[in-house]
Amino acid sequence: MPLPEAGAAIPVSSMALSDEEKVVLIAEKFAEIMEIMGLDLKDDSLSGTPERVAKMYVHETFQGLNPLNKPEITLFDNTYAYGEMLVERNITLHSTCEHHFVPILGHCHVAYFAKNKVVGLSKLNRIVKYYAKRPQVQERLTEQIAAELKRALQTEDVAVYIDAEHLCVKTRGVEDCASSTVTSHFSGIFKEQNTRAEFFTVIKG
Repeated sequence: MPLPEAGAAIPVSSMALSDEEKVVLIAEKFAEIMEIMGLDLKDDSLSGTPERVAKMYVHETFQGLNPLNKPEITLFDNTYAYGEMLVERNITLHSTCEHHFVPILGHCHVAYFAKNKVVGLSKLNRIVKYYAKRPQVQERLTEQIAAELKRALQTEDVAVYIDAEHLCVKTRGVEDCASSTVTSHFSGIFKEQNTRAEFFTVIKG
């Protein structure tokens, strides 16, 4: 199953740019935005901001847009015949709302039932991070993580649960600081009520 991608198709011209070229171009454009807002780019505190923002966008905030940053997944034989649920809970999630370009902050819990192969635990965190580090909506992010886990782990027995706060809700518009958004994906054995209940018991600690 093809992975649902973020936003509109990325122009070929932008894919051909190196990270260094992207930083230069974004810095130029961000400087223009700051000038339009009436900020003084000669100010010592602001003069380096366009480049700082550009580097942050390319190397950190939106690094998941670059396919070269996709984590390589190494599987190991399940020689110990572990057949129960494996849960990686409270994975830190930092993403960006694609509607307003402000942070989405929360936690992701993932689980799977191993068959013939298992994966190093840190790879689960890296999969979450890769798809989070791009402009997103939480629903798509949930599905992307689930699809990649199924592909990488070679199993349909996968669960993904995200609980996150959206700063576009907290700091603008309704300015609701108390709410959070929950999305989930359950497939394979996780569609069974007992298995799902066990998953929720584990992630709630």
